[in-house]
Amino acid sequence: MTFLKGLHIPTDDMEFNVMNDERRTCFSSVYPFKIFPKKEISEFDFAPITIFYGGNGSGKTTLLNVISEKINAIRHSEFSGSAFFDRYVSLCRIDGYDIPPNSQFLSSDDVFDYVLNIRYLNNGIDNMREELFKGYATMRQRHFEDETYRQLHGLEDYDRWKEVRDATSRSKSQSQFVRERLARNVDMFSNGETAMRYFTEHIDRDAIYLLDEPENSLSIKLQLELAKFLLDSAKFYDCQFIISTHSPIFLSIKEALIYNLDSVPVQTCKWTELENVRAYFDFFNEHKNEFI
Repeated sequence: MTFLKGLHIPTDDMEFNVMNDERRTCFSSVYPFKIFPKKEISEFDFAPITIFYGGNGSGKTTLLNVISEKINAIRHSEFSGSAFFDRYVSLCRIDGYDIPPNSQFLSSDDVFDYVLNIRYLNNGIDNMREELFKGYATMRQRHFEDETYRQLHGLEDYDRWKEVRDATSRSKSQSQFVRERLARNVDMFSNGETAMRYFTEHIDRDAIYLLDEPENSLSIKLQLELAKFLLDSAKFYDCQFIISTHSPIFLSIKEALIYNLDSVPVQTCKWTELENVRAYFDFFNEHKNEFI
């Protein structure tokens, strides 16, 4: 699905006029002005899957942020552009129809925060587990020392009674007792698996998703799984993806429209023509005999 058809960014003349109006500014940076005129492009067309490729400072994330602001995408962390960012966005124009209100910007920082939160939660669960291990032993000891621990005195004591009953059950081991008491709904995934789950939880259907370097924290295997997930979501669930990436795995997604922001003028190209991909190819080609 292609909800967003195109993005028009300010031309060199438009930027010059704004900068001329702001010639007395005290700001040392006029970001995001002056990034794209030298790239000789003022319009981007979009496909169901569009990819921005380029080195640091090429404008990949800037374009995602501009698009995010223009379509009012949902953000999961705060965004602060610059003193001139809103002015720049106001000069941009998008072509599209019925932009889904549930469209989202999923940044690498969002994924990192998600992984970190899960780690903190799991650390908390680990601490809780230790307390339950101690409590299990204490309840068993008190049960055999004091018969009143086996009696139910009222509804207000039910939870406590149930824990003691479970702890003293011959059919229930210490580990079973602790596992049930934790009733944990968070699995101990690796960072990569947790990052993968972040995308599968946030990407639904019928929406635009802006992905900023999704390869971060993902192994090659998980990148392949996510790339297939994105392609299937675009084909069967009416999703549109606009992605910034260096990863050959995502760049190789079939039928993706790729903009090489390192070229002047900026051009669309095949993934196999990109410098980063060619470097991988040359490296493995040089060592191909070692794989035999």
